[in-house]
Amino acid sequence: MDIQLEHFDKSIQQDISIEPKDWMPDAYRKTLIRQIGQHAHSEVVGMLPEGNWITRAPSLKRKAVLLAKVQDEAGHGLYLYSAAETLGADRDDMMDKLIAGKMKYSSIFNYPTLTWADVAAIGWLVDGAAIVNQVALCRTSYGPYARAMVRICKEESFHQRQGFEAMMMLANGTPEQKQMAQDAVNRFWWPALMMFGPSDDHSPNSAQSMAWKIKRFSNDELRQKFVDNTVPQVLQIGLQVPDPDIRFNEETGHYEFGEINWDEFYAVLKGQGPCNHERIEARRKAWEGGKWVRDAAAVFAQKQARKKVA
Repeated sequence: MDIQLEHFDKSIQQDISIEPKDWMPDAYRKTLIRQIGQHAHSEVVGMLPEGNWITRAPSLKRKAVLLAKVQDEAGHGLYLYSAAETLGADRDDMMDKLIAGKMKYSSIFNYPTLTWADVAAIGWLVDGAAIVNQVALCRTSYGPYARAMVRICKEESFHQRQGFEAMMMLANGTPEQKQMAQDAVNRFWWPALMMFGPSDDHSPNSAQSMAWKIKRFSNDELRQKFVDNTVPQVLQIGLQVPDPDIRFNEETGHYEFGEINWDEFYAVLKGQGPCNHERIEARRKAWEGGKWVRDAAAVFAQKQARKKVA
């Protein structure tokens, strides 16, 4: 045990990827299953606020782009569920826990998409925040997770660009379209900042995740990077950041921003967001409605296995 732990610690220190067949501490495995599972759930639940705009997209081009984006998110979920399974997690069990409220997903997806501009805001702001976090995960210490993130980040970069382009078109459109764009930024700015989570001082898992190099940067570092990246983009297209305290600090080279309403964040995590019940109910119906497909696939797999034995 001591030799195995020593080898594991040495691999972490030397940035050698931990692979599924390698020995790892139970706590490391448990932490990864929790994080990867929540990440996978976020990708799948994240399809919902955009999916209900597929039939209402303002043009055929926008419909095609949105269809591709939602399909990508489903694929991201599959990559991540598969990565969690390499750790011994059961996909059915993870989904049952999601529906029962025992596994979380990103709080941002509990907010409604009231207008088409909200769909653009998700692509630009929400996926933009996700990229900041996910690029760092391309170097996470668990190999299957890191490799999944490489492909996911490439696709998320496309999502962020299409969201920005859609928002730019609205911001440069009619006065009504520009106002719609500003309203969407007003609604999604603060929830996007909350996506990174509270300061690591208030997180019981962050210190150990950093030591294991599951996380490479603190929540506050990632949030600051997102703000520094995004504020110039907001100003570039003629919109305003909905934060009266935003200002550029010449000495630090960073934007300073106002206090985040963490009471709102924790309320949404506890199921008190605008769309918590709606999101879980949609996943429950989809899971129960797809049971016959899973059962049929299992029977087919058993028959194929028997053929190989025979």
